Amino acid sequence: MSSLFEAIPFSENPLYERIIADIWSQKYSVVDNFFTQDEVLALRESLLLKYEEDTFRKSAIGSKTNEIVKKSIRGDIILWIDEHATNEAENMFFNKINDLKTYLNRTCFLGINQKEFHYAIYPKDTYYKRHLDTFMNDDRRRLSFVCYLNSEDWKPENGGELVLYLKDEEKIIYPFPGKVVIFESQELEHEVKVVATPRLSITGWLKTR
Repeated sequence: MSSLFEAIPFSENPLYERIIADIWSQKYSVVDNFFTQDEVLALRESLLLKYEEDTFRKSAIGSKTNEIVKKSIRGDIILWIDEHATNEAENMFFNKINDLKTYLNRTCFLGINQKEFHYAIYPKDTYYKRHLDTFMNDDRRRLSFVCYLNSEDWKPENGGELVLYLKDEEKIIYPFPGKVVIFESQELEHEVKVVATPRLSITGWLKTR
């Protein structure tokens, strides 16, 4: 097995190494410019186009085999993204995700071989109460991933901040465009605070079999 890995070309990626170090030490990582401004704009336009086509639906809680819509717990609307039927912006997104996944498996032996991602829109006055990104009947989610697609003039008073509940503190993360948050799905409870201005993102999970 070691000879197989030695045969595969490998170069260290400083950004990915920082993400790994962050997750190892604090169970989460925040990257301000994982996607460029142009990439964020392309993904935002893709999200808004599909929203105009009325393809979004109410979100739910529970696994895909046991989904229950509960507005009192979460209020976002979502659209699952099919990696194999994508536009140019989504192809770029999945290329970056797959590159990160491959790096994590090569360096950390995480065994990630599945993923699922969706667009998410939080309308005004919606939120998502404190929760874990794992289920009693499905614990395959290993890493949670959020990429914010809000406009460049987004301000803290627009709301919708992500709160990560750490052991001794609460980490507040504002959803500025291009920012990516990656955290351990089975370890960190989190919530989305009330939104004052519609909040746009891509959310998803890197999963084991």
